Parts: sequence; structure tokens; C-alpha cells
Amino acid sequence: MNDDNKWVLIERELDAPIETVWKMWTDPTLFQQWYGPNGMSVPVAEMNVVIGGKRKICMEMVRPERTMTMWFSGEYREIEEPTRLVYTESMCDQDGNIISPQAMGMPEGHPEVTEIIVELSSEDGNTKMKMVHIGVPAGSNGAGGWAQAFDKLADVLKG
Repeated sequence: MNDDNKWVLIERELDAPIETVWKMWTDPTLFQQWYGPNGMSVPVAEMNVVIGGKRKICMEMVRPERTMTMWFSGEYREIEEPTRLVYTESMCDQDGNIISPQAMGMPEGHPEVTEIIVELSSEDGNTKMKMVHIGVPAGSNGAGGWAQAFDKLADVLKG
């Protein structure tokens, strides 16, 4: 993380206990409720949350003229329940085969594999969440998508 332009850092305080926020990241059914930017749903969330376990996520946007889907796969690298989660992410097809970012319209130089680091800490019954996505530039569409997703997460937690 030596180049500030090559990663997104978002910190939020969430009105929920740390165990609840952890489950929002690790339970596929709960993850589907908030992940993705506004207008996108998550019809598929396969998550084997163990070190070396695989994950496959589909984000979908339905519009009258067409339905757009984006698939991502990855692997869990670190799991320290309920405080730290690290996993990789790559664009893929629905079968989990990696697709180059450029083939998906991403700018030249976008890495094939990125890494997400989630750190949670408990404070007065709330949860401080710090998320770093290495390989996604600050100020990019990806950064904006994360910000929207975290707004959705906060709304889901409010009930």
C-alpha cells in the first residue's frame, strides 16, 4: 500500500455490534442484502469462509433494455473472527474462469487480482469498520461503488 492512488480506503462507524457486522461480511444471505452499488442486486453469493476457501459473487443490474451482470471470484487469505477478513477478488465468468479486467472494459494496468482487507473493532456497542481494496484506485468507479454499498450496509443494519 505504498501508492495512495492504487487503493481505496473507507472507514465507517456502524450502529451494530461487531458480531453482526462480521456476519454481514461472511454470511452469503446477509451479504446479498447490502453488497454492490445502488441499483445492483446480488443474485449469487457463494462463500466458503475458511482460509483457502473460494468465493464467487454475481452483481446484477436489471434495466428495460438489458440485464448487466458482473461476476467476481476470489479466495479467503486471512480470517480472524470477528476482527479481520482478507480475501482476493478477480473478474470472472459465471463458471468462475478469470477474465482480464481489460476484456471487461477496465483501464489498462488494472490488476487481474485485487485484495480486500476488512478490519473491525468494537466501540461502545458500535463497530468501527476499515476496508482497504488494494488494486482499485481511490476516486475510481470501484471506490464509489464501495461507498454506496456501505451506505446500503448502514441502512440494512438500522433495520
